[in-house]
Amino acid sequence: MDQSKALVALQALANPQRLALVRHLMGVDGHAAGSLAVCLGISASALSFHLSTLEGAGLIRSRRDGRQVIYAVDRAMMGHLIGHLLNDCCMGDAEVKACCLARRDMIMPAAPASPAAPASPADPAILADTAPLADTAPLADPASLAEQ
Repeated sequence: MDQSKALVALQALANPQRLALVRHLMGVDGHAAGSLAVCLGISASALSFHLSTLEGAGLIRSRRDGRQVIYAVDRAMMGHLIGHLLNDCCMGDAEVKACCLARRDMIMPAAPASPAAPASPADPAILADTAPLADTAPLADPASLAEQ
């Protein structure tokens, strides 16, 4: 991810209502625009502004389902953003990665893997300096990392 894309995404997340919107959308595969305003307690015009900002930053995407517009987090983009922060900004610092893993383990304890199972995103081998995080799944919910 280039720096300009990262800055646009981080700027989009630097708003309490947009961060709450992303947090809400992270828990679902998609949510109808019509009911998002009610769920978040904001006006339809404010929701439209925030959705447009997040979509412009590439953090969410929309699709039509009949007469409804469904919004969902672009998880790949979120993973690239977190990977950029960890690898490019923090230069792959082991302590920063360990904090992210510890926080993830508190939120989502890892299930025991079978020998044939692929490595999970919490697998330390994925976080090795030779494996860039931008190509893996997000380590943790970005909203929960912002709360730290």
